[in-house]
Amino acid sequence: MEIKINDNVLVLTGKYKGKQGKVLATSPKNNTVIVEGVALVQKHRKARKTNETSRIVTEESPIDVSNVEIVCDKCGKATRIGHTEVEGKKVRVCKKCGAVLDKAYVKKSKNASAEAKAEAPKKRTRKRSQKSEEKENPAE
Repeated sequence: MEIKINDNVLVLTGKYKGKQGKVLATSPKNNTVIVEGVALVQKHRKARKTNETSRIVTEESPIDVSNVEIVCDKCGKATRIGHTEVEGKKVRVCKKCGAVLDKAYVKKSKNASAEAKAEAPKKRTRKRSQKSEEKENPAE
């Protein structure tokens, strides 16, 4: 299953066609995903303790993974998922624009590029040593 938790997806078929939402849970065994705000059902919850009340709860039900498509953060379009190997790791990639879809890898690559761009740090001097030099040379 190519879709992971916290991915932004677009529903392709059914009552909620065209709606976007975040993936709350995945079930690779059943090949289903639970998407925030999609496939809402009402369930009756009976009170189990004396201080609880019975109520009707609205929650999301699972939908088949073939009915959703991941939305690229960079281009904003629903796309299929491609794979590339970068620095020895298999990474999910947008087939339309080529952007990396794995958020953990994107953060690492941004940090690495920022470190590479940074110039050599300036030589730092201790404040104590500056103060002692000023005290020693007040007559000058």
